[in-house]
Amino acid sequence: MKNERSFEVSGKIVDLVNDRIFPGLVAVEDGKITSIVEMKNVDNQYILPGFIDAHIHIESSMLIPSEFARLAVVHGTVATVSDPHEIANVLGIDGIRYMINNGKKVPFHFYFGASSCVPATIFETSGATLGVVEMDELLKMPEIKYMSEMMNFPGVLFEDKDVMEKIAIAKKYNKPVDGHAPGVKGEDARKYIQAGITTDHECFTIEEALDKIKWGMKIQIREGSAAKNFDDLVDLLKTHPEMVLLCSDDKHPNDLLHGHINQLVKRAIAKGFDPMLVLKSCILNPVSHYKLDVGLLQNGDNADFIIVDNLDNINVLSTYINGQKVAQNGNCLIPSVIEAEPNNFHAEKISINDIRVPAVSGQIEVIRAFDGQLITEKFLAETKTENGNLISDTENDVLKMVVMNRYQKAKPAVCFINNFGFKSGAIASTVAHDSHNIIAVGTSDEEIVRAINLLVDAKGGVSLVDGTAEHILPLPVAGLMSANDGFEVAKTYDKMDKLAKGLGSKLGAPYMTLSFMALLVIPALKLSDKGLFDGTKFEFTPLFKN
Repeated sequence: MKNERSFEVSGKIVDLVNDRIFPGLVAVEDGKITSIVEMKNVDNQYILPGFIDAHIHIESSMLIPSEFARLAVVHGTVATVSDPHEIANVLGIDGIRYMINNGKKVPFHFYFGASSCVPATIFETSGATLGVVEMDELLKMPEIKYMSEMMNFPGVLFEDKDVMEKIAIAKKYNKPVDGHAPGVKGEDARKYIQAGITTDHECFTIEEALDKIKWGMKIQIREGSAAKNFDDLVDLLKTHPEMVLLCSDDKHPNDLLHGHINQLVKRAIAKGFDPMLVLKSCILNPVSHYKLDVGLLQNGDNADFIIVDNLDNINVLSTYINGQKVAQNGNCLIPSVIEAEPNNFHAEKISINDIRVPAVSGQIEVIRAFDGQLITEKFLAETKTENGNLISDTENDVLKMVVMNRYQKAKPAVCFINNFGFKSGAIASTVAHDSHNIIAVGTSDEEIVRAINLLVDAKGGVSLVDGTAEHILPLPVAGLMSANDGFEVAKTYDKMDKLAKGLGSKLGAPYMTLSFMALLVIPALKLSDKGLFDGTKFEFTPLFKN
């Protein structure tokens, strides 16, 4: 790549710090902005600071950070505030260090957090545990900018000793604490926020968001591959623009191929919101909140900026990071890097006998999944049996789901789920929030087992079985990511996504939705490798209705 870090560029300069747009010339020397001069005759384009994703798990892209950057810069993203708790659940502090070190190998601003809830609960098996000692080790690192989402909101409300010690460590190092409190309102919200939690990306109604803003919390409007809250929350930009940040949380590679934060900016502007307020929400606000050293198009700043055609379509013409052009006209200019592939995978192949469930009664508790949401409902369904064992009921869309410990040999946990809509086949994944055991759903025991065993052979990935057909995208880095060319991984995953929908699913992202069906901290009913879990009562619950 050419390292042309000294140059001049002209256009209409979007100055978010001083709240104005003016024609001018930007001069860059050795990656820094050395002058910004107003002038009349400029190129017909806009120059503005680059976009920032205020909360994302890079692992959700199935790409290591260096490859994530290659896709993101094409869309004008120059920085992410990244919670590495997916890889932390698999590899602990070594996994977080892997993300930091790999991210340093490309021109992109990765800001990682100290994962506060590893494991997310005591009701699942993870590959690592990060306690108070590990929090201190992480938070004193200059590369760690914040404590990432405190998912154990009951622990905050009941002042759990370890939880409060972790928050105290973040305060000691003067680093903000991210939140995760779906549905928490009223007095509970006040107590959670006043404990020192500064943001939340889990709001799904504007009433909930306003209740949290009232106590000083900033709201990260999330629009990812699975959870989509943008339309419900975007009106916050009218009333509380200074309290809003934009984020994706989880972004699958095929979606990242087509867009990132730029899509949210464009949608908000199309709805009639002031472009300056929209841009501040995904640039100025995260820089201010997390104290990021991302350039804001001011004299002396890092030359981090993008050039777009206009402020309506936001078509990204080029992206610069530290004065280095990293994308132009939809093409990435960052080369791939060769990287190691650490993992933690000890599961063994299973047989149909391992997932058989003898019928005990005529009714079972069933998870109801929702498209575009992480929350679920529970309901009772009549059992369908074969030779005295429960099987998937495709006619009523009540399919068998399995979660299997990938860190040691153990009997799989089984439940049933509604709204996947498969008429044939099965899918499986080692991306299963937050402990990332193996999760699978399908129409027959035989296909579920084959889909799982494909992942055992590969030691991680996403798989699909339909009759005699078998497909897999290997994810050898912690069973979560690929170190291969990100654009090719995105294409392969897009094929897998289409095949999954071809089984009959109407879900917008079947694999992403499946990955959250093991996330116990989001109500109401989920499945861990240890059993069916009621997220409203925060305890295990029986599959069969007595």
